[in-house]
Amino acid sequence: MTMAHLLEADHISKYYGNIVALKDISMYVDAGEVTCILGDNGAGKSSFIKLLSGVHQPDAGRLLVEGEEVQFGSPRDARAKGIATVYQDLAMVPLMSIWRNFFLGAEPRKGFGPLRWFDAATAKRIVRRELREMGIDIRDPDQPVGTLSGGERQSVAIARAVYFGARVLILDEPTSALGVKQAGVVLKYILQARDRGVAVIFITHNPHHAYPVGDRFVILNRGQSLGAYEKNEIDREELVRLMAGGSELAELEHELDAIKAEVG
Repeated sequence: MTMAHLLEADHISKYYGNIVALKDISMYVDAGEVTCILGDNGAGKSSFIKLLSGVHQPDAGRLLVEGEEVQFGSPRDARAKGIATVYQDLAMVPLMSIWRNFFLGAEPRKGFGPLRWFDAATAKRIVRRELREMGIDIRDPDQPVGTLSGGERQSVAIARAVYFGARVLILDEPTSALGVKQAGVVLKYILQARDRGVAVIFITHNPHHAYPVGDRFVILNRGQSLGAYEKNEIDREELVRLMAGGSELAELEHELDAIKAEVG
């Protein structure tokens, strides 16, 4: 008997009036794996995230969690199933400390009834432990989040989602605004989350970031899938070619050669 996937999108489509945002997209992710969703601007990546995270609902097709069809009416419904999304803006308060941001809206408390207060000591201890277990070296949990690098902020957001029980972690372009070194930091923590048994969905337009960490690659173009590939089915060069448009890129190169010939 085949085991059901942890999260599966089965031929889902999304329309906004006459605009086709997504058409007949299928993918899945399992615990301890990284599935990369690749596409350029306008490929449908944002619409896909919103469907998986409960912001919008598909107009056709199904979402399944462990083989059971689900209908998310809101992001809260998705989170209740263990699906957490880390968006590019990270939903952090730059002037607040790392540990306060880590527990924002879910602070540990002590005391009873109306006499309950924020247990700062426990919060700091948990943050130190969780970041250390993810391999994240933070100098001081009291420092403001705004003093961290972009890669460090992404890493804290990943650790926070894992701590609060994410079974599926959706990362929205986590490396897009980062330099080479900081992007490498984030890729390292994606692998840390995977190795802790989390199913990671890595949304990116950069095949060079996706290929080293991905177990599976789904390529979107103008709302449609160009294919889903296991890592042993595609090499980095082919992934780059498909991302660049394949035949469209070849046609562009032909046109450029013709222009050069005319000018030359």
